[in-house]
Amino acid sequence: MPSPLLRTVLVALLVAAPAASFGQSAGPNPELAPRREPGPRGLAARERQRKCGAEWRALPPADKVAQGPRWPQYYSKCVRRLKEQRA
Repeated sequence: MPSPLLRTVLVALLVAAPAASFGQSAGPNPELAPRREPGPRGLAARERQRKCGAEWRALPPADKVAQGPRWPQYYSKCVRRLKEQRA
């Protein structure tokens, strides 16, 4: 187990070293990893998130408290409801 001082020095060297010294360019290279199109499940999940987000933004503050005071709780209920409607 390296000492805390040695770990600090190693981290400082890694942070201070330019990306070019590791054989990488400074910016992302789109040729290395082309973007994949989302599959049917990904598209369905994205559509549910958009619908739930629109519903959440349309709710007045009092209704948000009644539905679930925070977005994650509301989103979970909304996704469950949308999946049940779909089935």
